[in-house]
Formats: sequence, C-alpha cells, structure tokens
Amino acid sequence: MTPTTIRLAAKLHRRVCFVLTEDAVLAEELLARKKLSTEVVGRLSDRVLLIRPGRAVAVLEELKKMGHTPQVVGK
Repeated sequence: MTPTTIRLAAKLHRRVCFVLTEDAVLAEELLARKKLSTEVVGRLSDRVLLIRPGRAVAVLEELKKMGHTPQVVGK
C-alpha cells in the first residue's frame, strides 16, 4: 500500500473582518443590499461573509442603519 498525497487549495487571509449571521437567510438579505454587497469579497459558508480589508467600519454602520445590532469581537 502506498500513501496517497492529497492537496487542497487554500488562501490565507490576514487582518480580515467576517460577518457571522444567525442564519443563511440573513446572509442572503445582507448580500441583496447594494451597499453591503460591494463590501463582501467572499462567502466562507452559508452564514459567514468575508469583508474587504479596511471596510469593517462601513459595514458596521450600514448594519446599524438596517436596524441590526452587530457585536464586534476581537477588535
């Protein structure tokens, strides 16, 4: 038996901001907003959105305008 090498493609992101939503429907709602969708550079799961570097404050402000009460962890 020979060992099999498995390679996975991965990206390393440093100093990034994530938005973790309560459910996938809320994540979709956020992506439907033009101001927020331009700040999202990726989706890590159905509930986690990856925000452009340096845009965390703008995203927080927009979430507050929408009536959400975001929590900031690890600032």
